[in-house]
Amino acid sequence: MGESMTCGSGPRGRFLGVSLKMYFDHRQTLDWAGRVAAIVADQADRLEEVQVVVFPGFASLEALARVFAGGSVRLGAQNLASHERGAFTGEVPAAALAQVGCAYVEIGHAERRRLFAEGDVEIQGKLASAFRHRLTPLLCVGEPVEGSAEAAGAYCLRQLEATLGQVGPEHGPRPLVVAYEPVWAIGADRPASVAHIAQVCAALRDWLARRRPGGRSLVVYGGSAGPGLLARLGAQVDGLFLGRSAHDPQAFGKILSELSGCRPAGAAAGIGAARAGPGRARAAATVAQPKPTSTTSKEPS
Repeated sequence: MGESMTCGSGPRGRFLGVSLKMYFDHRQTLDWAGRVAAIVADQADRLEEVQVVVFPGFASLEALARVFAGGSVRLGAQNLASHERGAFTGEVPAAALAQVGCAYVEIGHAERRRLFAEGDVEIQGKLASAFRHRLTPLLCVGEPVEGSAEAAGAYCLRQLEATLGQVGPEHGPRPLVVAYEPVWAIGADRPASVAHIAQVCAALRDWLARRRPGGRSLVVYGGSAGPGLLARLGAQVDGLFLGRSAHDPQAFGKILSELSGCRPAGAAAGIGAARAGPGRARAAATVAQPKPTSTTSKEPS
């Protein structure tokens, strides 16, 4: 795949994820999913390059697998255990998630780091478990307080190095989505600026290109992302990871229409339904690599 792509045909390389968090009960989740499935079906002829992934609560995974059966929407879990099996009350292993139809799993979200004290070692274990069971991780990174793009990039690179950078090289070629979510922007009245997002995402792509050569990686943005943001970001991101802004199906439909309009230059391919075919991580501006360190988030999502 060439390093320069704009609107047009090509391998699937754009991503739209929606986390329902714990805002909906089971019946509300089913209603929302049915409406979203209809919206995606209506736009199916323009979604060849787009992967839509929904992350509901554990209790709704099997039911949503039936709702989305036969369509292009893929299912993701909001969390997984770092252990394979054993006396870990309340945990859900990667093998079970794969068996109920999950293709993706969210790892390292700021809420998990802050509220449940998840550290780098646990996130490493979750990444390795996801890779072993052929689940595509959506790894969340982001700085806790607003500052310069340079400082934000350095913070996120430390998070990558301390988690993904410590996972065995045998998992390098596996597909991966990295979600840049500045914690200070989650739930705020505005997202980070376009220039800020572009610079941090470029640093993330550069790290992935150098540390996971041949790996199929996408870099997306989350944090008060809503309708209209993609029109301003353009080729700077490979998609969005959404929260409450997409809990309104009409808003979800608007964002999906924006995303299906074009693909970013150099987006990695092959993170679709079949997750097949080689892709390239986009090289970007080189950023000095800081030393690995444990990171925690201070702000709620």
